[in-house]
Amino acid sequence: MEIRIGNGYDIHRLTADRPLILGGITVPHSLGLLGHSDADVLTHAIMDAMLGALSLGDIGHYFPPSDPQWKGADSLVLLEQVHKLITEQGWSIGNLDSTIVAEQPKLKPHLKAMRDRLGGILKLSSDRISIKATTNEKLGPVGREEGICAYVVVLLTKS
Repeated sequence: MEIRIGNGYDIHRLTADRPLILGGITVPHSLGLLGHSDADVLTHAIMDAMLGALSLGDIGHYFPPSDPQWKGADSLVLLEQVHKLITEQGWSIGNLDSTIVAEQPKLKPHLKAMRDRLGGILKLSSDRISIKATTNEKLGPVGREEGICAYVVVLLTKS
């Protein structure tokens, strides 16, 4: 069996007049994330971790913000494409571990829905998807509530 580990990171600025989408679900909040697509930092970090594990670059290579076709794109649609890319090469996800860093809103009530939604796209049981949430203790741009970021580690296996 072959294994590969990848890590991903993404950050987006908070702004008014956008929905807050994390892990493929809309989280009630007065601000949303600014980006060319829906700016789902968790899903973007997952894709970068998957691509990085196989030395396939990052999501900007596949879905560049300069390309108008990705404007407002649903990140779950992009995740399906990345998942297809890795499975066509014979790889599958062993598990993924992630952390979302945000001062507000409190994310704990939404973590199960995120796990379920991502599990459906990735064809994984929720016990193989870890999503944690923490704050930045009021430090830095995330701590000042200027943005939200996510960190992901993914294990890929090939038999």
